[in-house]
Amino acid sequence: MARSFNISRQMVWDSYLKIKANKGSAGIDRQTMDDFEKDLRKNLYKIWNRLTSGSYFPPAVRRVDIPKGYGKTRPLGIPTISDRIAQMVVKDILEPIIDPSFHHDSYGYRPGKSALDAVSTARQRCWRDNWVLDMDIRGFFDAIDHSLVMKAISTFTNDRWVLLYIRRWLEADVMFQDGTVEKRTKGTPQGGVISPLLANVFLHFVFDKWMEKQFPNVHFERYADDIVVHCRSYKQLKLVESKLRDRFHACKLELCTEKTKIVYCKDSKRTENFECCSFDFLGFTFRPRSTRNQKGQFFVSFSPAVSQKKLTLMRSTIRSHPIISGSYSNSIEECAHDLNPFIRGWINYYGRFGKSSLKALYRYINDKLTRWIMRKFKSLQRGITRAGKWLKNLYLQNPNLFAHWKHFKWVTE
Repeated sequence: MARSFNISRQMVWDSYLKIKANKGSAGIDRQTMDDFEKDLRKNLYKIWNRLTSGSYFPPAVRRVDIPKGYGKTRPLGIPTISDRIAQMVVKDILEPIIDPSFHHDSYGYRPGKSALDAVSTARQRCWRDNWVLDMDIRGFFDAIDHSLVMKAISTFTNDRWVLLYIRRWLEADVMFQDGTVEKRTKGTPQGGVISPLLANVFLHFVFDKWMEKQFPNVHFERYADDIVVHCRSYKQLKLVESKLRDRFHACKLELCTEKTKIVYCKDSKRTENFECCSFDFLGFTFRPRSTRNQKGQFFVSFSPAVSQKKLTLMRSTIRSHPIISGSYSNSIEECAHDLNPFIRGWINYYGRFGKSSLKALYRYINDKLTRWIMRKFKSLQRGITRAGKWLKNLYLQNPNLFAHWKHFKWVTE
């Protein structure tokens, strides 16, 4: 039987394996991966058959609001498992074609690039340039113009089936938690497999290429829609900001006035007074910090360390974890087994820069462990000092039990 589009079954199988590894929640059909795999061959064949015939139409995306902290939420669009597999097929075809053309200072959702790479580069440039424009695009993923995205994608491929399905994914309905369905005329859902690539392609032309042409000597770091621009002077920065606002407006985007700010990278050598001397980027706060040089002399450096907002979220994660908040039947070893993946991930990411800023988190975890021990063992309920000594003795016997212990200098009052 002749097929309209050349998509192999192997491509669908490879995409399924990636989606399975990524895990993720169910879409509007509430089908889990276990449910999908009960009839795996039939379900994968159905995806392949519809993709190759041109008859694949994506179901609505399930819209949920996930907490960002401080009472705020972020809208997330969750496609069904079948739709995530179909999107992965297209992503795997497009990404090798598109990625080599991306700007070297575009870091988000790219093979071989990471958020820590972006933070590292931003740190170096803050040391070199005096001023930063910390940008925030208002509701970026919900504001992307469909016609401009399609125009951008068509510069990289003329495959009819790729363009057909990307258009359908952009226009797929959104189902809210109360069951209401909304037609989407703009935007691409955060949570979709293809969405990060589409967002990168869009900003590649809207921002990266435009900056390269208009301000070739002005450097920036972009991680998806999180952007930092470095300037040598305040005058240069104001010009860049003005031109960028016009550029975004022309591309149907808007810089958020409340969140976009001008920052002075103050340090020992930069002594001007300016109202704003800090900004957040990818979970780190850049600000003047006291540090020591190789000779042991103190000086002020404009550097990153974990933000207070992220520390608050990490404390909340520990505090609300089922083992810490209420389950005392577990052993201390089981407690470590459950908490260590979180702690290790935080250390590996936030410990890369300003690692001493994590000490407060380590103390907080130890405090929660101490109080957990007091509730678990009757013999230790008489006082926190006694429970603290018990925990310290455990540390001396097994210093690798909890992931943060080897980074923590134990002190008892």
